[in-house]
Amino acid sequence: MDLDSSSQSRVFRYLKAYKTTLCLAYQSLGVVYGDLSTSPIYVFRSTFSGRLQLHEDDDDIILGVLSLVFWTLTLIPLCKYIMLVLGADDNGEGGTFALYSILCRHSKMSLLNTAQGAHEQLSAYNSGSPVKETRTSSLLKEFFEKHRSSRFILLLVVLLGTGMVIGDGILTPTMSVLSAVSGVKIKIPHLHENYMVFFACVILVGLFALQHYGTHRVGFLFAPILIAWLVCITGVGIYNTIRWNRSVVSALSPYYIYKFFRKTGRDGWRSLGGIVLCITGAEAMFADLGHFSQLSIRIAFTGVVYPCLVLAYMGEAAYLSKHKMDLQRSFFKAIPEVIFWPVFIVATLATVVGSQAIISATFSIISQCRALRCFPRVKIIHTSSQVHGQIYIPEVNWMLMVLCLAVVIGFRDTDMIGNAYGLAVITVMFVTTCLMFLVIITVWNRTALTAFLFVAIFGSIELLYFTACLTKVPKGGWLPLLFSLIVLSVMSIWHYGTSKKQEFEQQNKVCIERLLTLGPSLGIVRVNGIGLIYSNVVSGVPPMFAHFVTNFPAFHRILIFVSLQLLTVPKVPPGERFLIGRIGPPEFRLFRCVVRYGYKDSRRDSYDFENHLIMKVAEFLQREGEEGGSMANEQLSMIGNLSGPVVDAVGRPEKNAGIGRRKKVGFRDVAVRDEVKELVEAKEAGVAYMMGHTCVVASEQSSLLKKFAIDFVYGFLRRNCRRPAVSLGIPHTSLIEVGTVYHV
Repeated sequence: MDLDSSSQSRVFRYLKAYKTTLCLAYQSLGVVYGDLSTSPIYVFRSTFSGRLQLHEDDDDIILGVLSLVFWTLTLIPLCKYIMLVLGADDNGEGGTFALYSILCRHSKMSLLNTAQGAHEQLSAYNSGSPVKETRTSSLLKEFFEKHRSSRFILLLVVLLGTGMVIGDGILTPTMSVLSAVSGVKIKIPHLHENYMVFFACVILVGLFALQHYGTHRVGFLFAPILIAWLVCITGVGIYNTIRWNRSVVSALSPYYIYKFFRKTGRDGWRSLGGIVLCITGAEAMFADLGHFSQLSIRIAFTGVVYPCLVLAYMGEAAYLSKHKMDLQRSFFKAIPEVIFWPVFIVATLATVVGSQAIISATFSIISQCRALRCFPRVKIIHTSSQVHGQIYIPEVNWMLMVLCLAVVIGFRDTDMIGNAYGLAVITVMFVTTCLMFLVIITVWNRTALTAFLFVAIFGSIELLYFTACLTKVPKGGWLPLLFSLIVLSVMSIWHYGTSKKQEFEQQNKVCIERLLTLGPSLGIVRVNGIGLIYSNVVSGVPPMFAHFVTNFPAFHRILIFVSLQLLTVPKVPPGERFLIGRIGPPEFRLFRCVVRYGYKDSRRDSYDFENHLIMKVAEFLQREGEEGGSMANEQLSMIGNLSGPVVDAVGRPEKNAGIGRRKKVGFRDVAVRDEVKELVEAKEAGVAYMMGHTCVVASEQSSLLKKFAIDFVYGFLRRNCRRPAVSLGIPHTSLIEVGTVYHV
């Protein structure tokens, strides 16, 4: 039977979507699951590195550890993340800040000044069908709205989780690579430790040097390595299970967990700090969501990664049940002699792949933090034109490399690093569980019982592991706490300083009417061209510009006050990005433009942005003329996309006004036509950018703590991060910086 054209197009779309999903699932193996898949190298060794010991008749302990590993893998990565948490994505983005972003949009839980109330008409804010709000949801929202301290604590929890993810990004490469390299001592037992440290450092440098190629290329490069690794550990696992102890299959029963704790007691509880390493990388499935898709990540885990890991752990437990003396080298000892070196080489390559998941997740989370003004300005490179979440941050990449090398050289011991690693992993997971509790009630509008069941099931397991990891703080567990504390302090102080700076601008902004009335007395001169005045002020005149005018009474014939608003959504549709309004009567030629970005939007360079902005102003003038001037006087109007370049009054396209189909714009009003013509002529005369070069200092009556935070830490960060003009790509030859001092 022949298909009609519409049916054929649907089939083609389905096949294309199917192909894209499988391609992303393949790439995700090389980016998302490397960390999780390489954990068998060190889980059993780390579990028995403390007081927990094995004796000849202790098969129940081995089976108990295997049962704990199996059910931990099943409940946390499979049930919690794959089935539930991945569904809490923020328009395709995942991670700690994505959950916080969702909460901020659906309730007043945010301390971040994103002015979201003025942007609630955005389609990104209103995606999905409305759900009837429950009484619990409304009560919880009212609680956060009334108590500012609760919003402050929530932000601190989010920043703590973010700091732990970044700490995880430092510990994962060191633990994975050093564990794999140490396997060579099986064949060369007298090899000096310094050689292993040197080889690990060389591998780490190579790993971070590859990051600038982007997730797409790295994924295709790493995926075959990880597939080869999964095939190896699955084959070795099946071989060991059949050869040494087929009865380990019975350990899939949770009854062996009960027998394990009954026999080991407190020592068994302490050993959970090693067992938790079997789920390292599970958080990366959610944090790396922006690089892939929900379906691709679910297919890769349930169809490939999960069964391979279960078989690998079963095989190692079967080998250990007959070779208890090989405990500290059980993974490499369990590899058959014939294939040892090929598997060792694949293991070493796989640990490099294993580090990729958390590195990509670190890039994603820092990008979200920076966009929401909780992290100093860094350069973000979008490495894919198709998947907007695939990014690379050079400064963060090289800082991670330096810190990883420092940890490898300083610790050298995988047991110490493992203690730190486990605490970082489980803390991030518990923060996600806490945020999911709020999401289930306030965003999904489920009952409180559903949210409490989620926390009771997953939170209780994570708390059990967390308490066990806390006992290892003196033995290396302090390291992620130190990293997290430093990151938390940096982000908190940057957010505090930025919010105080914006608060000062709002309190000291100048009324436009006052400035215009001062014009004749100041003798203000209007010069040819367009001036783009950048500030965070969305109404009135920023103090920086008032300071400039009083000292240098001249500005451009056409002024556009530009305010960049970063919203708690991943992307803002191009047609909803610009809000244009007029300031004062038409003869003043003053405009205001609010440009809205999501935290995953890539910025245009200044030349494209400049042309696009002027196109939007021209379209605003046309609409204003058609509506009889009803859009004037600070009324911001959303401007959609123009399909062609701006043209002047006689239909000639503006020079360098963009690429696209020419579109002749007709004007009903002569005054509007003249104003557009003046806009085009001013554009040809030149465009200048004005920004404030501010020095933020604490006021004299401030406390010592505030002076330290603002004058020392925030001042140091502002001096050493990327300047706003550089971040926006503004050409240095067209930039006017106005020096001002803000006392906060």
